[in-house]
Amino acid sequence: MRRTGVLTLLGLTLVTASCAAPRTTTPSPIAEPAPLIRATTSAPPTTTTPPPAPPCEVSTGACVSLAQRLAWLLRDGKVVRGPVPAGFGPPDQATPAGSFHVVWKDREHTSSVYGTDMPNSVFFAAGGIAFHAGPLDAPSHGCVHLTDADSAAFFDGLNVGDAVQVR
Repeated sequence: MRRTGVLTLLGLTLVTASCAAPRTTTPSPIAEPAPLIRATTSAPPTTTTPPPAPPCEVSTGACVSLAQRLAWLLRDGKVVRGPVPAGFGPPDQATPAGSFHVVWKDREHTSSVYGTDMPNSVFFAAGGIAFHAGPLDAPSHGCVHLTDADSAAFFDGLNVGDAVQVR
């Protein structure tokens, strides 16, 4: 059954129609969402290798491994920073191996011999050998080069008299 009507509102005439006749088409079914497909393969389990332990007997101070090109900062027998990458001198200006103590520190040191900046210098061996900020991919004149952040941590974490062992 079809109904029509006329509606006048604010001077406008609207013709309305409604259809009460039964539908002659069937509505389309609502699509079901596709099932989630889960991957059937899995990555092999990953294993985490712990960082190497410092190869020194230092309990408070610094440990340096020439062979591994790494350094550690220790306090009361615990590693507080490290291992961190380190750079050293070439064979003709090798970083000395042995047991030392921090002698003095200078935050903004400039080498009197080479005229180069040595930020965060922590001196521990004769001849002006120190930990300091420097490029890891360029040889030093016997010093231990560390990144800027690591040299700042070693400067702040080492005190005059602390042990330094270079192996």
